[in-house]
Amino acid sequence: MARDSEKAGERNVLVRVVWNCTDMKFLLISLFLLCCLATVVQFLRYTLRLSSTDLTTTFSSQSPPLNLSSPSSVPTPHPLKNEEITADSVVRRAFNPVGSAAYLFVQMGAYRGGKNTFAVIGLGSKPLHVFANPAFRCEWVPYGDPNGSVTITGYKILPDWGYGRVYTVVVVNCTFPTDVGADGSGGLLIVAATTGDTALDMEERFVALEEAPGSVNVTVFSSPPQYDYLYCGSSLYGNLNPQRVREWMAYHAKLFGEKSHFVIHDAGGVHPGVMEVLRPWIEKGFVTLQDIREQERFDGYYHNQFLVVNDCLHRYRFMAKWMFFFDCDEFIYVQPKTTLKSVLDSLSGYTQITFEQMPMSGKLCRSQDAGDTPRMWVFEKLVYRDVKRGVRRDRKYAIQPRNAFATGVHLSQNIAGRSLRKAESRITYFHYHGTIAERSDPCKVFVNDTTLTFEGTPYVLDTTLQQLAGSVKRFELKTIGSRLQRTRQ
Repeated sequence: MARDSEKAGERNVLVRVVWNCTDMKFLLISLFLLCCLATVVQFLRYTLRLSSTDLTTTFSSQSPPLNLSSPSSVPTPHPLKNEEITADSVVRRAFNPVGSAAYLFVQMGAYRGGKNTFAVIGLGSKPLHVFANPAFRCEWVPYGDPNGSVTITGYKILPDWGYGRVYTVVVVNCTFPTDVGADGSGGLLIVAATTGDTALDMEERFVALEEAPGSVNVTVFSSPPQYDYLYCGSSLYGNLNPQRVREWMAYHAKLFGEKSHFVIHDAGGVHPGVMEVLRPWIEKGFVTLQDIREQERFDGYYHNQFLVVNDCLHRYRFMAKWMFFFDCDEFIYVQPKTTLKSVLDSLSGYTQITFEQMPMSGKLCRSQDAGDTPRMWVFEKLVYRDVKRGVRRDRKYAIQPRNAFATGVHLSQNIAGRSLRKAESRITYFHYHGTIAERSDPCKVFVNDTTLTFEGTPYVLDTTLQQLAGSVKRFELKTIGSRLQRTRQ
């Protein structure tokens, strides 16, 4: 008992010593107060915080609703970014996106189609056009007379057959009830694009076309066109073979003749080697090269082919009798003792003519040409044609553009007039699929047969275009000289 009392006394003495320590008392009191403060703050955090709904309700009750339909709330139109011509005479195209996220509309071009009508070509959000009902409104504002503006509802065409991806192609037709700007006074075509959601009074207004005073010549709409034939090329992309482009260009320049023009769209495929091949034809006035690489920002079908051909249609609609749509590994052919002019003159009663495909092997060559094929042109050495039956093959086509309102890659579904599908006896096209991107000699297998089956596909010997190679080479030499003689694969 005595020993326990002694121990208790020692503890009491220790407690008194600690308590009498001023520094220790201050430390303990500070810790106690901090714990109390943390508890209070944690409580206030959940009892005094306002929700976003409370804030919205509070401010809404104090401010009147915004009237989006008032004249003062009409947004300023987006300025128009214009195209430019480079030192190489390349037309670098400008793209004018408006909106946000997947842009509401991405304009590529806008063109007058008559005294009172215009076409605006661009891309729209595919989900919006498939699952909603977006609309367009067109307004013509004369220079110097803003109060004289005229507004109508635009009519939209979706010509890409549902192939679009994030974006789908949209052609907006703006046809006014009376002539607008046809006297050359100038003005602005302003388009308002909407989402089609009636619950949102929202729109994007942008300048689609600006006509300076004196810049319009309406006689072009009734005058004979400048060219007989105009080629509208799809997007060129990838690592293209300059020699294949050279051969294709010489062949069709000869076939189409002096009153023809070729519009080629560079989506990344016109590298320096291809540019060297095109430059002589640009200098001769046969070719216009357009840089459309910026379109890769906007995810559409196959490098935006449908967008490109529709822009080409409306941009050159009044400049040619006939407009052709096919690729740079395809060669148009007309029967012997005829010309392209005689064939198309005989078919002038039709707005559209489609061509049957003659698919050629990209590997089979004749044994007698072995050793010479690196120096031969593609249609000179690839002479075996695929004759498999029951296969649906793509067709290509030509149209009289003044009677077309929109177009596609393989045909147009928006024309006025008749369309002819069965023209095989007069005009076809030979297709050397994949050869334009092959940077080496395509001849992989050499054979002697006139008929054979290779890799499960039947072929026959067809030297139709081979027989034309000599005349095409002489035409090239006569027209642009020998500057392309050393072109590499």
